[in-house]
Amino acid sequence: MLKRLMDRRNEEDGFTLIELMVVVLVIGILIAIALPTFLGARERAQDRAAQSNLRNALAAGKVYYTDGDTFAAFTETEGEAAEPSLTWEDTLPAAGSEVVGTVYIVTASATDLHMVAESASGTFFGIHESTDGAGGTTYCSGATVAAIDAETECTGASF
Repeated sequence: MLKRLMDRRNEEDGFTLIELMVVVLVIGILIAIALPTFLGARERAQDRAAQSNLRNALAAGKVYYTDGDTFAAFTETEGEAAEPSLTWEDTLPAAGSEVVGTVYIVTASATDLHMVAESASGTFFGIHESTDGAGGTTYCSGATVAAIDAETECTGASF
């Protein structure tokens, strides 16, 4: 009888229900570990894209300043001429209607240029260039555009 049970057991192919449940459990644990890491990487990549847009926009602004020794007339048109791969706007829209991927020129005076962009993750980033000798380039980020729409709010380290 024992020999018949052993033969029958050897003849059966496939996995038991317990074995399948263990595999599903292991896969579930791996997904639970990997998903937050993946989502964090995605958010960081979205933030880096907005920051890169601002750096490219600043380079276009500096080219304009070099040509005219002022930021005063740096507008959407000049931005598009210098860096056509970016989407430019001269003014900030109403709160909540900002467009991801657009570089907004907040201030363009004789010695100051302040620009803001929104990341796809919902974070706003700002960059400010001051040529009056004391400022240089400053960076900022915030949860809303109102938190970073002025030079005094851009005092953070570089991004």
